[in-house]
Amino acid sequence: MTATTPETDAGRQDGRAPVLSARGLVKTFGRVVGLDGVDFDLYPGEVLAIIGDNGAGKSTLIKAATGAIVPDAGEVRLDGEVVSFKRPQDAREAGIETVYQTLAVAPALDIAANMFLGREMRRSGPLGSVFRMLDHKGMRESAGKSMADLGIGTLQNMAQPVETLSGGQRQAVAVARAAAFATKLIVLDEPTAALGVKETNQVLQMIERVRDSGLPVILISHNMPNVFEVADRIHIQRLGRCAGIITPKTHTPSEAVAIMTGATTLQDTPGSVRG
Repeated sequence: MTATTPETDAGRQDGRAPVLSARGLVKTFGRVVGLDGVDFDLYPGEVLAIIGDNGAGKSTLIKAATGAIVPDAGEVRLDGEVVSFKRPQDAREAGIETVYQTLAVAPALDIAANMFLGREMRRSGPLGSVFRMLDHKGMRESAGKSMADLGIGTLQNMAQPVETLSGGQRQAVAVARAAAFATKLIVLDEPTAALGVKETNQVLQMIERVRDSGLPVILISHNMPNVFEVADRIHIQRLGRCAGIITPKTHTPSEAVAIMTGATTLQDTPGSVRG
């Protein structure tokens, strides 16, 4: 197995240090090779999209970088320091928040309770320390501020049960929760899957607001129009390796799909800068 390190203009970042990087990641599942020596970098203030066909290794790559699985070889660095996440909680404690496709929201709880799920605020004084009473008012106020910071105007009542929300609104809750607690970066796994056009646009706007707030974002998606709308760089996975790194300015969606499916290679389709 050999590491794949694409040398393209799209992969260079003018000497900036990456927030999250991986080198030579390898992961096998029996005879199946999930990752075959993959490198990637996520830089400050960018949306890095990871695309690939089913089985290309894009989800495995992110899981290996965020503690959901442990790679067989290679290393992951956060702010230049080697890290070894053994579970997702380790990555969360390091400031990495992941929003999975399944969302992991509790439908019976309200918006504020979902925002602070596992991180509940307790009331001050003996009521919180002794009687362990939750600060529902404080959580609702903080949740409302997080929604406002992301420009989510469709959710006003933080006491509203999540089970009454639309798919896009539930996604908004999950993204807002990640943005509220992430200090390093956010990973979004297929955030627009099964959403309508209007709700998809709302999620894409949220991704841009998260990036503009200073948090870099990793976006895993099959939707090429969405990827080319919000991504700064695009990492293409194919057969467990990185097939290339491009940008929406250098390549078209059809060229990205061609590289992704093996119809062509990055070397044969170098792209050109478009105004």
